[in-house]
Amino acid sequence: MRTNIVTREGFDKLQKELNYLWREHRPEITKIVSWAASLGDRSENADYTFNKKKLREIDRRVRYLRKTIENVQVVDYSPQQEGKVFFGAWVEIENDDGDKRAFKIVGYDEIFGRNDYISIDSPMARGLLKKEVDDEAVIHTPTGEQVWYINRISYQGFTT
Repeated sequence: MRTNIVTREGFDKLQKELNYLWREHRPEITKIVSWAASLGDRSENADYTFNKKKLREIDRRVRYLRKTIENVQVVDYSPQQEGKVFFGAWVEIENDDGDKRAFKIVGYDEIFGRNDYISIDSPMARGLLKKEVDDEAVIHTPTGEQVWYINRISYQGFTT
């Protein structure tokens, strides 16, 4: 089960993708399909077949985005969050071996295409919530327990 929350930045990105697909990309593909259909025999028309499939993929994504945007709750930054790990925080952690990781805790729909974002539903994010700098977080993962220490927390991102 996933939590239906998203950052303001993530919401804007989903909205932008929906607008692009519906207002720009889909009309382009529809024109190509219409043109390819006008050439006659559709069974051996690669342009028609390929772009018809593309149109179905676009429609599937548009339906998903509309449903997501309608049901998701936008969580904005609040100054009361400062100093603790909450949704939308950039967190830098380190383990006993000196391995460091930095990431932002975001909603499920925001993590794709980003290796510096983790879902609020991940074991790591759940284990870090409400912790402060220098706190120890024991993360329960399928491979066992891991201990991480919080080095930094920011809601504007890190500069280094």
